[in-house]
Amino acid sequence: MVELSPHNLDFVFQALADPTRRAILREISQQKRSISEVARPFKMSLAAISKHLKVLERAGLLHREKQGCTYYISLNPDALQSAEEWMAYYQQFWTHNLRSLKNYLEQDNP
Repeated sequence: MVELSPHNLDFVFQALADPTRRAILREISQQKRSISEVARPFKMSLAAISKHLKVLERAGLLHREKQGCTYYISLNPDALQSAEEWMAYYQQFWTHNLRSLKNYLEQDNP
């Protein structure tokens, strides 16, 4: 299991909690985009989009790259993978416990 500090995982889950930020991640997962390209589909100011991008960047979920005067952003899947691995651990825990409960309940004991 990839270990992230609880602090980093807090940032990842905080970033993923917002539907706008999840939509941004979906957009940049296809290809890198300029900030104005990312902002275009949303009915909010560039300043508001910039705040969302800063939250995603703090969580390590995106890369920011400057080409000339334009900033481009792209997805950093490593932070998502770490969060998924963290959740997979608990999924195994619950799957095991629920299977044990099912087996217990299905026993023919009076």
